[in-house]
Amino acid sequence: MDKQPEKTWIELDEFVAVSKLPKERVLALIQDKSLESKHDAQKIWVDLHSAAQILAKRGSSKSLVAAKAGYPTLLENTPTDPIYVEKTINTILNLHDKVVGAKDETIAAYKNENTLLKEALISMQEIYDEDKKTIALLQEELDRVREEVEFMKRKYRLMWGKVTDMGNLK
Repeated sequence: MDKQPEKTWIELDEFVAVSKLPKERVLALIQDKSLESKHDAQKIWVDLHSAAQILAKRGSSKSLVAAKAGYPTLLENTPTDPIYVEKTINTILNLHDKVVGAKDETIAAYKNENTLLKEALISMQEIYDEDKKTIALLQEELDRVREEVEFMKRKYRLMWGKVTDMGNLK
């Protein structure tokens, strides 16, 4: 079974800066669906795999942009010498390094967040345990006070009962 590689995304402006392609050409490739992209509220993202395939194509693939779009094709006037190939490979490697760096930053951020959440959870558990102990202590104290009140009520009844009995003796 063929497993699709996981997509790696890079911002459009960053891709334009690294690939040294005019932004209009890249947007035309996106519109033509030759370059895979996704859009969110603020940014356009380009798939590195499809971008690498486009950068590696030459000669016969000059029709990457539709003729009616009016944009020059991506590979027009592109030298096919080893220097071009080396620059393309360097571009791909730079993009890969940026993706790996972003991945490492994301992992570090998740680890920091998980540590913070773990500490907060432990702190909440400690507070809960302390509150549980306090409630048990207050419950015991309340029971003692109830017993004392009952004792005082009985003592009061006995005392007033004897006083009323003494009044009847006269």
